[in-house]
Amino acid sequence: MKLSSSAFKDTQPIPDIYSIKGGNESPPLSISDVPDAAVSLAVIVHDPDAPSGDFTHWLFWNLSPDSTTIRQNELPPEAIEGQNDLGNNHWDGPAPPSGIHHYIFIAYALDILMDLPLDSSRYELDEAIEDHIIKAAELVGTFSA
Repeated sequence: MKLSSSAFKDTQPIPDIYSIKGGNESPPLSISDVPDAAVSLAVIVHDPDAPSGDFTHWLFWNLSPDSTTIRQNELPPEAIEGQNDLGNNHWDGPAPPSGIHHYIFIAYALDILMDLPLDSSRYELDEAIEDHIIKAAELVGTFSA
């Protein structure tokens, strides 16, 4: 399985339009080579370099395994967004206070549909998918303060 974006390459800078100060639009994503056994997909985006510790910027689940293209600032209707660490149920882009931060996008192919409330956090999603991950793919973007 592979995760990519037409907006930035792996380990390269994320354009300003996807940052909180630059428009806060969610980046386009493409998930390929999804295993046939996948029932759903989940995505988590986090910044392990945040001063307060690992910071979740976006999480969603129940994406159809056939919905492998996520358009800029548009999530397929079946996907459910959880609560990020700012308390929002949507993408909140990079806004590091200083230095270069790494934004890790992880897509998971799961063997089930998740039954989680909308206010679910990354911790709750991580716990729910733990025994249901078939495969995962990662994309890393950077952003400088």
